[in-house]
Amino acid sequence: MKRLLMMFLMVALSVALVACGGSNETGGESSQDSNANEDEEKKSYDLKMSVTVGNSSTWFIAAEKLAEDVAEATDGRIQISVYPNEQLSGGDSGAGVEQVMNGTTDMSYHSTIIYSIMDERLGVVSAPFLFADLDDVDAALGGEGGEAIKDIIRENGVETLGFGQNGFRQVTNSKQPVTSPEDLANMRVRIPGISMYTDLWRELGADPTTMTFSEVFTSLQQGTIDGQENPIDVIHSAQLAEVQDYITMWNYSYDPLVLGINKKLFDSMSEEDQEVLRAAAVDANAYQIQLAREKEAEQIAELKEAGMEFYEPTDAELEAFRQAVEPVYEKYESVWGTDLLNSFR
Repeated sequence: MKRLLMMFLMVALSVALVACGGSNETGGESSQDSNANEDEEKKSYDLKMSVTVGNSSTWFIAAEKLAEDVAEATDGRIQISVYPNEQLSGGDSGAGVEQVMNGTTDMSYHSTIIYSIMDERLGVVSAPFLFADLDDVDAALGGEGGEAIKDIIRENGVETLGFGQNGFRQVTNSKQPVTSPEDLANMRVRIPGISMYTDLWRELGADPTTMTFSEVFTSLQQGTIDGQENPIDVIHSAQLAEVQDYITMWNYSYDPLVLGINKKLFDSMSEEDQEVLRAAAVDANAYQIQLAREKEAEQIAELKEAGMEFYEPTDAELEAFRQAVEPVYEKYESVWGTDLLNSFR
C-alpha cells in the first residue's frame, strides 16, 4: 500500500513539473511573438520617388528635404531616393503617374493635370480662370475642394500626402506678344495631353499639340512648335528663355502638385511610419510652396535678363480671354461634376 502511494505521488509530481515547464515555454513563445511584431513595425524601406522636372526646381529641392527629414526621423530606416526629369518613366509624366498607381514607383510629385489623364474629374482644378489669386487657391485646396480631390486620387490607388505648388500657368512663344485670342490664331502651342486643354486652346484659336515635357525644349529649338504654357518655375528651370522670346502673365490656369504615395504601400505601413511620412510631407509641401512663391520674383527677373519680353494683360484683355473659353465650362461641367466644380467656386 505504501509502495502504491509512493508511486502515485511520483506520478503527480512529474505531471506538475511538466505543467510548470509548459507554462514557461508558452510564456517564451508569447514574448517572441511580441518581439516579432515589434520588428515588423520597424520594417525598413528603400523608396523611389519621381519628380517631373530637373534638380534645380523647387519640386526636387522639396523632395530632397522630404527624404532627409524621413531618414532622420526613422534613423535611416526609411530611405527615399529622388529621381528628377521623369528618369523612372522614360521622360513620360503620364507613365510616371501610372507607375505610382500600380506601385512600380513608390512616391512622386506630379501635377493634377497629369493625374487627370487617368481621371478627367481632376481637370477641374485647372479649369480656365477659376482662381482669382493664390489666397483663393489656398482656401480651396485647404477646404472641401482639396478633400474631394484627395478622395478621387485615392480611388485611383494613390494616397495624397498634401499639395505643393506648380503655380499659375503662363504662355510663352517665339512669334509675338500675346495680348488677345487673335494673337494665338494658328499658333502651334504644346499643351499637356488632356482633352480639356485641347478644347480650351482650340477655343482660343491656337493649334494645340501634345508631347512629353522632355521633348519640349528641342521642339521649340527646332521650330516644330511655336510656344508652350507652364508656370514660371518650370519655364525657368527648363531654361526656356533660350528658345522663347515672349511670355504673357495671364494666370489662366492653376496647377497644384500632388505629393503622392502608392496607396497599397502606404496602407501596409505601421501607423507610426504613416505618421512620420505625413508629418514630413506637411513640412516639405509648405517648404516647396514658400520657396516657389519667394523664388518667382527672382526667376522672373532672371528670365527678363535672359531676354524674355513680359506682357501683363489688362482687365479688359483678360475678360476677352475668359469669354473665349466659356464653352469649356459648358462642355466639362458634366465631366467634372457640378458639386465638385462648385466646391472650388
